[in-house]
This record gives sequence, structure tokens and C-alpha cells, in this order.
Amino acid sequence: MPEAGLGGLLAPIGNIRPGPADTPALRERVRLTVVALGYALSMAPALVLAILSVVTIALGPLTVGLVFALAVVPATAGVTAGHRWVTGGLLGQRLTATYADTSETTFLARPLRWLRDPARWRDFAFLWFSATGGFVLAVIPPGLLAAPITYLVWMIVDPRWLWFVLLLLSGPAVYVWWLVTPALVRARAVAERAILGGSRVAELQRRVERVTSSRSSALDHSAAEIRRIERDLHDGAQARIAAVGMSVGLAEKLVEQDPAAAVELLREARATTVSALEDLRAVVRGIHPPVLADRGLVGAVEALALTLPLPVTVSLVLDRRLPDPVESAAYFAIAECLANTIKHADATFARVSGSHDGELLRLVVGDDGKGGADIGGAGLTGVARRLAAFDGTLDVVSPAGGPTTATMEIPCRT
Repeated sequence: MPEAGLGGLLAPIGNIRPGPADTPALRERVRLTVVALGYALSMAPALVLAILSVVTIALGPLTVGLVFALAVVPATAGVTAGHRWVTGGLLGQRLTATYADTSETTFLARPLRWLRDPARWRDFAFLWFSATGGFVLAVIPPGLLAAPITYLVWMIVDPRWLWFVLLLLSGPAVYVWWLVTPALVRARAVAERAILGGSRVAELQRRVERVTSSRSSALDHSAAEIRRIERDLHDGAQARIAAVGMSVGLAEKLVEQDPAAAVELLREARATTVSALEDLRAVVRGIHPPVLADRGLVGAVEALALTLPLPVTVSLVLDRRLPDPVESAAYFAIAECLANTIKHADATFARVSGSHDGELLRLVVGDDGKGGADIGGAGLTGVARRLAAFDGTLDVVSPAGGPTTATMEIPCRT
């Protein structure tokens, strides 16, 4: 949350009811007054962008309107992102934007997508709120606190009886400031949350779109896996078993005429049977490793680490078994990340850590390699698709020169 970055300036608002006039309460009101002043000053860019937005909408059919939109809409998104950050800190929540995806649209087609995006219209509404009612809510706390100082300066510069009367009236202003500041700042923050927090319908729609996309990817992945299993069985175990049948049949014909040749054929058939069994075991391991079923995710990853050609530190902390599909997805995701490390990272060691808090399984795979891993690569894209089927996410940090850290999160309630 923003609290850590600004020394507590954007810490969540405490009790808004008037309390005792002690030092912590005074410090809290001064903090909120500073925040309110920032809210008030943000009226200027909000008003400018609001006016430019109106001009952009009016000129929409013209080329100049498209050019305006390409500048005004991203600038508005930047302003509202800052307000989500500040307001989220004050309310102790994380406010996220739910904009429509424009990554696959052309540069000039984006304004049309923006025009149909409800989240962009909420940004537009926020600009006018920030420049009108939001400004009034924000300017009152610093205005009330500044009044006594202003009166005192005026009295020194121009000592008339009128300024003395105003100075006497400044006492009630400070008292009102003490009473209303927390409530006004919280009211402004709550109003911003209502505007910028996104509607429940939009969030559900975005979630449905993500689930639909991940389901399609999961189906494609399942179809590819089925084809791979069929190919492995056809080219491996099936071919070897067919060879065993032919060898046994030929040995049956030679057992009376040439017993020695029949024995040699049977010996070859036995060796081929062993090879076919190994092929079948390899196919089974590719579907669901037996060690995963026997020892769970922790044991399976530890067993996997022992087979790799570089040291791997495993520190998985799981106090219970997870559902089989989740364990399988997590295992193969870790295996793919470690395979990428071995193939591309030139690393001297790797590490796997993770934990489960009852709601979320969080896994981290890292190495000390040369970095440069791209989440758009074939291997990591496959990991992301595998996790997306469970509404999970993959985040990769891999600067040039290393190190590389892949963080995977899978929602899993137990």
C-alpha cells in the first residue's frame, strides 16, 4: 500500500468521530489536511482534462478529434491512476481500473474502443467531480486551518480593529477544522471509490471474458496433450508391443526346428517388453507423475530437483494436500520454469519456494542466470496458459544480467 512509500501520509483513515485533543489526533488531522490540499490542487489538471475531453467528444468524427483522444484519454488514465493509488491507501483497499483491452486494436481504432468503454466514461465523470464537488470537499480543511494564520498576518501588516475581530473568530474556525476534517477527507475518498472503483457488473464481465479465454486455451492445451500421448503411445509402447508379438510368433514357429533361435527371439522379446514398460511409465509420468500422487506437491518438486543437473533449493511450505488438478498444474509449471533455467539461463543454482494461506497458492522459481527471460516465449507462455485455466497468474522479472524470478499465483481455497 502507499503507506510504506510516503511515510504514512496515505495510511488508512482512522476513526472520523471527534476524539480527545491529544498529539496523535492532531497529527492525524494535519496529515489529512495535507492530503486534502493535494486533492484540492488536483482540481486544476482535472478541470483542464475535463474541458479537453468535451472538445474531443465534440470533434470525434474529425481527424483532429482522434488526435486529441490519443493524448487526452491516456493523460486522464494517468490522473485517475494516481487518485486510485491515493484513495486506495486512505481507505485501506486496492482500487484497480477495469479498462477494455485495446492491445489487439490498431492505433487509430483505439478511440472507438475507448468511446464504448464504461470505465473511460467513469474517468470522465471523475474529472468533473474533482473539479466541482470534490474540490469543495477538499478545500475546506486547509481553508479552515489557514484562516487563523491569514488573519494574524493581516493584523500585523495592517493593525486595525477589524482584523482583531477576525482573529477572535478564527478560534471557531480551528474548532470546526478539528471536527470536520476526517469526515470530509473520507467523504471525498469514498466518492472517488464509487466513481473509479469500477462497477460489479464490469468486473464480473471482465472475469467471464478471462475465464472464457483461459478455458479455450485449456481446451487447446488438453487437445495437444491428447495428441502427444497418442503419438508417444503409437511411436513407443505400441510399436514395441507389436514387435514383441511378432518375435513371440516367430519363436513359436522355430521352437521345434531351431530351439536356440527361438530362445534368442524370446530373449529379445523380453528386453523389448521392458522397454515398452519404460515407455508406458514415461507416458504416465507426463500425465500425472506417480510421485505427485504419492507424496504431494512438496515431495514431487523435491524429487524433481534431485534429477536436475544444477543445485536446486526447495522451500515449499504446505500444511495440507491441495486438490489434484491444482497440484498437477503447479508441478508442471515449476518443472517448465526449471527446464527454461537449465536450457537458457546459464545459471549455477535455482530455487523454488512457495506457500499456501488457505486462499492462494503462491510459488516462486528463481535463478542466478543471465536473465532476459520473456514471458512471451513458448515455454513461459505455456506456463501462463496452464495457470490461467485455474484463474492463476504468472509474473516474470528478468532484467538483463539476471537474476530471474518467476512468481506464480493460483487461487485455491481449502
